[in-house]
Amino acid sequence: MPLVRNPPGTPPPADIPPVAAAVMDALAHGTDEQRWSAARAAAELPGCAPALAAALAREKAPRVREAIVTSLARIATPDSVAALLPCLRSDDAHVRMEATDALTAMKDAAWPYLGELLRDSDADVRMLACGLVRNMPNESAVRLLCELLESEPEPNVCAAAVDALAEIGGTEALPVLARCEQRFRATPFLAFAIKMVVDRIRAQAAPPRA
Repeated sequence: MPLVRNPPGTPPPADIPPVAAAVMDALAHGTDEQRWSAARAAAELPGCAPALAAALAREKAPRVREAIVTSLARIATPDSVAALLPCLRSDDAHVRMEATDALTAMKDAAWPYLGELLRDSDADVRMLACGLVRNMPNESAVRLLCELLESEPEPNVCAAAVDALAEIGGTEALPVLARCEQRFRATPFLAFAIKMVVDRIRAQAAPPRA
């Protein structure tokens, strides 16, 4: 399906190649099929991340949204991350999951934003951030989760952090987990989850039997 292009005689902006300008125009004004094609093409063209971000904010067609999110993840720049962060606040679980998967795929580009997400005023965002941290190949991930557990007031957020530490935590997390368990001793599900993770970490750290 050909992309929608500017009317004949309309030059693209001076700093944007004509092909990129056509993609941006299709993202803004094309049919569903044209927007989908443009979203896929934008990943390969310089300067299209802001246009993808603008398109994502208004796009309603699920197939087109998926293509936009995939291209933003492939571009993996701060502009891409900034475009996806608002999706973490969506009431639509599918939109939140799309954004979480894309941010996880970006890894290094998304990492600088995770500390702020873990301090967000919205507990749901903090929970999603715990899931993002567990998938980041950064040695500071455990530290961020431990810092969260020291002061987090919401049991469900703590549970998300504990679940992440079950995969990436080591013995350095044990004192923090113990303090969290003490704070939430009246919340049985969380105390049980912490005990399971503590036992797992200790088992993994134990020297092999002769």
